[in-house]
Amino acid sequence: MDLVDLLRNKKVRVREIPKWGTYLRAQWEKHFANHLSEDEKKSIYLFDHNGACGYLWHVFSYEKKGCLKEEQADKAINIERKSACYVFYQHSDDALILENASSFTADDLINEYDIYVVDKEFNWTYVKTHETGWCGPYFSRKSDR
Repeated sequence: MDLVDLLRNKKVRVREIPKWGTYLRAQWEKHFANHLSEDEKKSIYLFDHNGACGYLWHVFSYEKKGCLKEEQADKAINIERKSACYVFYQHSDDALILENASSFTADDLINEYDIYVVDKEFNWTYVKTHETGWCGPYFSRKSDR
């Protein structure tokens, strides 16, 4: 079962928004990595550079922004109030808007990787990486330093 079907079965209202990935990644960077200089962003491979694949979540794995990790991150997203949020990927321009998302949990992302979840105001984020178990998942608030 894909993520959309899984969420709809949980009565989450899901709207697919193709081609929003670039916009949402830029907004995520603006809200969660804006304290870094361009050189700092390059040094942690925030973006693709010279054949190296960049990841926005490197802001957490390189400890450039405060966050909860692993089980604490899962617990945080599970108890976070989620009325509406965006879901998007590192390497895809497909994205989702979730409404009535209170039943959404970390377990819903069991088959997903390099996926970002944020509330519509970008006040908090949850990220599940392809290196989960070694790096991530992560949960952070915009105000965390």
